[in-house]
Amino acid sequence: MRRIVLFLLTNIAVMVVLSISARILGIDRFLTGNGLNMGMLLAFAALIGFGGSFISLMMSRTMAKWSTGARVIAQPGNQEEAWLVETVRRLAAKAMLPMPEVAIYEGAPNAFATGPSKSKSLVAVSRGLLQSMNRKEVEAVLAHEISHIENGDMVTLTLIQGVVNTFVIFLSRVAAYAIDSFLRRDEESRGPGIGYMISSIVFEILFGVLASVVVMSFSRKREFRADAGAAALMGDRRPMIDALRALGELETGQLPKAMAASGIAGGRMMALFSSHPPLEERIAALQSSN
Repeated sequence: MRRIVLFLLTNIAVMVVLSISARILGIDRFLTGNGLNMGMLLAFAALIGFGGSFISLMMSRTMAKWSTGARVIAQPGNQEEAWLVETVRRLAAKAMLPMPEVAIYEGAPNAFATGPSKSKSLVAVSRGLLQSMNRKEVEAVLAHEISHIENGDMVTLTLIQGVVNTFVIFLSRVAAYAIDSFLRRDEESRGPGIGYMISSIVFEILFGVLASVVVMSFSRKREFRADAGAAALMGDRRPMIDALRALGELETGQLPKAMAASGIAGGRMMALFSSHPPLEERIAALQSSN
């Protein structure tokens, strides 16, 4: 959950900063003042949309360490840390991946993987997870995170986020321009008016919420893939099933306050914005796999 929420929030923040910068520099006003050239607008939207995604991807490891207080294990200080590093090393080797950074952070049961590429990745586990599960279950969780790295999920998520960001920016400005033109149809002056400024912000928020449904739908599918990947890495699906059941009995880690609003669970409507499918569905998928 943390890696996805972190990525999305960082991406949105960067996109907003780039969008505001474009307005301050007059790029938005240039586009609208010249009849909203669709080709230029699409190029502008792609630059802002993909720029925000890739900048947040490059910052993902640093932001993850900062937001969780994760401590990278440079040199194991005890048997638990030694086992953790060796287990990640073994799973990464089996997945034919470079050794990720391994970190521990204080908190309730949780774990995440992040990083801009397979060769620059991070796997972090909470102290609560290590204390609440047996080693076989923890190993399954680690295999799940290694599977995310093996599948290149962060890069794929970046591309999907970049595409939806592009359309959010493009469509919000087209809709805002149409409304502004309607409100100013009797005026002779050219260029954007207050209607464009306000409605473009409103549409960007609205379309951004709708776009998050698309991104979260992909995220839920990748969790099933990572579960299956963990079972393959361990050569047995039972540890992953046991780990998921154990998670269902635990009070999993809360997100940092800055991300708490994105940690949504519950009703059918809210499930559209959830990054993870229900544990019961994940267990059923593993049990039905060959």
